Amino acid sequence: MKPTILAVVIGMAVSTNVLANEEFRSHEAHVHGKVEVNIAQDGQELLVEVTAPGADVVGFEHAPKTAEQKALFEQAIAQLNKPEELFGFNNTSCTLKFKSVTNTLEGDHDDHEGHDHAEHDHDDHEGHDHAEHEGHDHSEGGHGEFTAEYHYQCSDIANLNTVNTQWFSKFSNTKSMTVNLLTDSVQTQEVLNAERVSFRF
Repeated sequence: MKPTILAVVIGMAVSTNVLANEEFRSHEAHVHGKVEVNIAQDGQELLVEVTAPGADVVGFEHAPKTAEQKALFEQAIAQLNKPEELFGFNNTSCTLKFKSVTNTLEGDHDDHEGHDHAEHDHDDHEGHDHAEHEGHDHSEGGHGEFTAEYHYQCSDIANLNTVNTQWFSKFSNTKSMTVNLLTDSVQTQEVLNAERVSFRF
């Protein structure tokens, strides 16, 4: 529920030009090499949502089949569960309070983290998601993706003025990252790449 709300909040709050770009992106074909990041401030909370094509993260967009693909998949999940190695927020003290990593490549792996599996297997999560994702992934050619959500509690959010990422060194298939940022003082969209890994606002 939260990621959807976050995306809606970002979509409603950004400028008309950015909104038009968002609308365009949502209707264009699934593009490899492009990662989307929504960052929103909510009081002392900072909410970060990342959507990345499977090709950017593991090099394929279907359920892992070979031993090598399975190893890449597990490594990617482990990396996405370490947001401190992916994103940095300068001049502010933020503590990670919640994280969720999901994917649509493989129904068995679209829960939070490995240790949550058994818990979720018995609710309507798997029955609902698995059927939906399988139909989408396999019948439409397998445009699988990863979604990561991170919630931070910040003691001095007003001092936040820089976002930086190490994503490109961890996931080298990614060519660009579009960051939609919404705080009390700024709303902006920035495009990062391997040469430009941070921005001030």
